[in-house]
Amino acid sequence: MRVLLVGGGGREHALALGLVGDPSVAGVIAAPGNPGIAGLAELREVDATDPGAVAALAVEVQADLVVIGPEAPLVAGVADAVRAKGIAAFGPSAEAARLEGSKTFAKEIMTAAGVPTARAHTCTDAASTARALDEFGAPYVVKNDGLAAGKGVVVTDDREAALTHAQECGRVVVEEYLAGPEVSLFVVTDGEAALPLLPAQDFKRVGDGDSGPNTGGMGAYAPLPWAPPGLVDEVMRDVVHPTLAEMRRRGTPFAGLLYVGLALTAAGPRVIEFNARFGDPETQVVLALLETPLAGLLHAAATGTLAAHPPLRWRDGAAVTVVVAAEGYPASPRTGDVITGADRAGIIHAGTRRAADGALLSAGGRVLCGTATGPDLAAARDAAYALVRGVGLAGSHHRTDIAAAAVEGRIAVPD
Repeated sequence: MRVLLVGGGGREHALALGLVGDPSVAGVIAAPGNPGIAGLAELREVDATDPGAVAALAVEVQADLVVIGPEAPLVAGVADAVRAKGIAAFGPSAEAARLEGSKTFAKEIMTAAGVPTARAHTCTDAASTARALDEFGAPYVVKNDGLAAGKGVVVTDDREAALTHAQECGRVVVEEYLAGPEVSLFVVTDGEAALPLLPAQDFKRVGDGDSGPNTGGMGAYAPLPWAPPGLVDEVMRDVVHPTLAEMRRRGTPFAGLLYVGLALTAAGPRVIEFNARFGDPETQVVLALLETPLAGLLHAAATGTLAAHPPLRWRDGAAVTVVVAAEGYPASPRTGDVITGADRAGIIHAGTRRAADGALLSAGGRVLCGTATGPDLAAARDAAYALVRGVGLAGSHHRTDIAAAAVEGRIAVPD
């Protein structure tokens, strides 16, 4: 099987590692890829959000499967264009990707499907935003209705900051705050059948102790030793299958990767958000533990044959990833700095590029991450931080508390 992988971030580097490890894969082409992926795949230039260009490339490279990593190409209709060429695509249609592309649409689907989630109002002006903030009270949760690369959410006790964020976004969803530990659950689906992957937890705030602004994610770990037994079964029953059924009912079945972001509240699991693709950096830890060949799994979802796929197999132990971010991230990351120590196994590239002289340079806010496995969470955590300590990047920063609370048994699910 020849696979075209669309995207060039840390998620795509993790996907590339999984794809090349599948014995059924004869070659991987990544577009546009990154310097880390370059060691695994042939790189091609493409505008990832141009459906026609991606579809043409898929034909040119004779791809048997196209795996679309980021959300923007999915919302733009890249999967539709690829499928129109008769090529299997892992990723939802543009219509189905609205589950991520519009927070309002996602809420409509959840309401229609009876999915447990936070109460919310869509607001387009200061007056309606103010009313919603007063109704729900602090902490205030304000989400950009559209795509915002994981940074469109503000959770704050500062009412003025919440109003300012809403004004900057234009159209927002204001929600009640959901108290409880958060969980990311990836579900591979062909629109009917659905296979859950291991639950993971990521860290959205930039600083230790969940301080500072939201980011695209500063680290993650899996599995979750504190998760209630039966959590995945409950989420599949109460969230995933009703959502898939509602999407089918509307004539826009969702096939690809449904990312369910959850808060485990005193009233039970509640959906914070849906995404239409693998999350970053949770993908790095979940795929590090997946023993089942990745390309075969994604191909089954892309071709409507997931019901016949064997049960998933998982490696023992745990995985942890720690993101190294550029100086100034997330507000105004500095780029162009030389990176050293990034050529070791376990270093996954995100925002990197090669200079003309071959030097590796920073090229984004989240530059790379150290991903490691171990026999238990503590060992995996130690190994991930050892990788990060070997990276040289002027002005960079990372959280020092990724997975610490889980290792120390300090996470409790509300009764």
